[in-house]
Amino acid sequence: RDLLVRVKAVAVNPVDYKVRSPKEKVENNPKILGWDVAGIVEEVGPDCTLFQPGDEVYYAGDITRQGGNSEFHLVDERIVGKKPRSLDFAQAAALPLTTITAYEALFDRMNISRDSNENKNKTLLIIGAAGGVGSIAIQLA
Repeated sequence: RDLLVRVKAVAVNPVDYKVRSPKEKVENNPKILGWDVAGIVEEVGPDCTLFQPGDEVYYAGDITRQGGNSEFHLVDERIVGKKPRSLDFAQAAALPLTTITAYEALFDRMNISRDSNENKNKTLLIIGAAGGVGSIAIQLA
Protein backbone atom coordinates (compact mmCIF):
# COMPACT_ATOMS: atom_id res chain seq x y z
CA ARG A 1 0.00 0.00 0.00
CA ASP A 2 3.02 2.29 -0.42
CA LEU A 3 3.10 5.57 -2.25
CA LEU A 4 6.33 7.01 -3.61
CA VAL A 5 6.21 10.71 -2.70
CA ARG A 6 8.47 13.43 -4.12
CA VAL A 7 9.21 15.37 -0.94
CA LYS A 8 8.59 19.12 -1.18
CA ALA A 9 8.77 20.06 2.54
CA VAL A 10 9.63 18.42 5.86
CA ALA A 11 9.01 19.86 9.34
CA VAL A 12 11.27 19.39 12.36
CA ASN A 13 9.60 18.14 15.53
CA PRO A 14 10.62 16.85 18.97
CA VAL A 15 10.41 13.30 17.61
CA ASP A 16 13.40 14.10 15.39
CA TYR A 17 15.75 15.05 18.20
CA LYS A 18 14.47 12.20 20.37
CA VAL A 19 15.30 9.68 17.66
CA ARG A 20 18.68 11.34 17.11
CA SER A 21 19.56 11.62 20.82
CA PRO A 22 22.43 9.47 22.14
CA LYS A 23 21.60 5.86 22.88
CA GLU A 24 23.22 3.44 25.33
CA LYS A 25 24.57 1.33 22.49
CA VAL A 26 25.58 2.16 18.95
CA GLU A 27 22.84 1.53 16.41
CA ASN A 28 23.83 -0.42 13.31
CA ASN A 29 21.26 1.17 11.03
CA PRO A 30 21.33 4.93 10.60
CA LYS A 31 17.92 6.60 10.84
CA ILE A 32 16.72 9.25 8.42
CA LEU A 33 14.76 11.90 10.31
CA GLY A 34 11.70 13.91 9.28
CA TRP A 35 8.24 12.50 9.92
CA ASP A 36 6.07 15.49 8.98
CA VAL A 37 6.12 15.57 5.20
CA ALA A 38 4.32 17.22 2.30
CA GLY A 39 4.88 16.34 -1.32
CA ILE A 40 3.54 15.01 -4.60
CA VAL A 41 2.68 11.37 -5.31
CA GLU A 42 5.03 10.09 -8.02
CA GLU A 43 4.00 6.43 -8.10
CA VAL A 44 1.47 4.19 -6.38
CA GLY A 45 1.89 0.56 -5.38
CA PRO A 46 -0.30 -2.15 -6.91
CA ASP A 47 -2.59 -2.29 -3.86
CA CYS A 48 -3.09 1.49 -3.55
CA THR A 49 -6.62 2.77 -4.04
CA LEU A 50 -6.71 6.17 -2.34
CA PHE A 51 -4.24 8.25 -4.38
CA GLN A 52 -2.99 8.78 -7.92
CA PRO A 53 0.28 10.14 -9.31
CA GLY A 54 0.20 13.93 -9.17
CA ASP A 55 -1.85 14.14 -5.95
CA GLU A 56 -0.51 16.65 -3.44
CA VAL A 57 -0.33 15.00 -0.01
CA TYR A 58 0.79 15.48 3.58
CA TYR A 59 1.30 13.11 6.48
CA ALA A 60 3.00 12.20 9.72
CA GLY A 61 5.17 9.24 8.76
CA ASP A 62 5.63 5.95 10.54
CA ILE A 63 8.38 6.13 13.20
CA THR A 64 9.25 2.47 12.53
CA ARG A 65 10.32 3.43 8.99
CA GLN A 66 12.79 5.94 7.64
CA GLY A 67 11.86 9.62 7.79
CA GLY A 68 11.24 11.96 4.89
CA ASN A 69 14.41 14.08 4.85
CA SER A 70 15.09 12.85 1.34
CA GLU A 71 14.14 13.57 -2.25
CA PHE A 72 11.67 10.67 -2.33
CA HIS A 73 9.87 8.86 0.49
CA LEU A 74 7.84 5.64 0.69
CA VAL A 75 4.75 5.86 2.89
CA ASP A 76 1.69 3.71 3.48
CA GLU A 77 -1.26 5.45 1.84
CA ARG A 78 -3.46 4.74 4.88
CA ILE A 79 -1.67 7.42 6.92
CA VAL A 80 -1.68 10.05 4.15
CA GLY A 81 -4.11 12.91 3.50
CA LYS A 82 -4.67 15.18 0.53
CA LYS A 83 -2.89 18.48 1.09
CA PRO A 84 -5.36 21.34 1.50
CA ARG A 85 -5.20 23.58 -1.58
CA SER A 86 -5.15 26.64 0.67
CA LEU A 87 -1.75 25.64 2.10
CA ASP A 88 1.65 25.58 0.45
CA PHE A 89 3.88 22.56 1.03
CA ALA A 90 5.81 24.09 3.94
CA GLN A 91 2.60 25.04 5.74
CA ALA A 92 1.11 21.58 5.19
CA ALA A 93 4.25 19.83 6.46
CA ALA A 94 4.03 21.81 9.71
CA LEU A 95 0.63 20.33 10.62
CA PRO A 96 0.51 16.53 10.96
CA LEU A 97 2.24 15.69 14.26
CA THR A 98 1.12 18.84 16.06
CA THR A 99 -2.46 18.29 14.93
CA ILE A 100 -2.46 14.61 15.90
CA THR A 101 -0.99 15.48 19.31
CA ALA A 102 -3.58 18.18 20.01
CA TYR A 103 -6.44 16.01 18.77
CA GLU A 104 -5.42 13.01 20.87
CA ALA A 105 -4.87 15.17 23.96
CA LEU A 106 -8.31 16.78 23.75
CA PHE A 107 -10.51 13.96 22.52
CA ASP A 108 -8.74 10.72 23.42
CA ARG A 109 -6.97 11.59 26.70
CA MET A 110 -9.22 14.31 28.17
CA ASN A 111 -12.41 12.80 26.72
CA ILE A 112 -13.76 16.14 25.56
CA SER A 113 -16.81 15.59 23.39
CA ARG A 114 -16.40 16.07 19.66
CA ASP A 115 -19.97 17.39 19.61
CA SER A 116 -19.74 21.16 20.07
CA ASN A 117 -23.30 21.28 21.45
CA GLU A 118 -22.20 19.16 24.43
CA ASN A 119 -19.39 21.62 25.15
CA LYS A 120 -21.49 24.80 25.31
CA ASN A 121 -21.04 26.77 28.54
CA LYS A 122 -17.89 24.80 29.37
CA THR A 123 -14.47 26.37 29.84
CA LEU A 124 -11.09 24.99 28.85
CA LEU A 125 -7.75 26.61 29.64
CA ILE A 126 -5.00 25.77 27.16
CA ILE A 127 -1.57 26.58 28.55
CA GLY A 128 1.23 27.00 26.04
CA ALA A 129 -1.11 28.04 23.27
CA ALA A 130 1.61 29.95 21.44
CA GLY A 131 3.32 26.72 20.35
CA GLY A 132 2.37 24.34 17.57
CA VAL A 133 0.27 21.90 19.59
CA GLY A 134 -1.36 24.63 21.69
CA SER A 135 -2.34 26.73 18.70
CA ILE A 136 -3.97 23.72 17.05
CA ALA A 137 -5.69 22.78 20.35
CA ILE A 138 -7.30 26.24 20.47
CA GLN A 139 -8.71 25.74 16.99
CA LEU A 140 -10.01 22.26 17.79
CA ALA A 141 -11.53 23.27 21.11
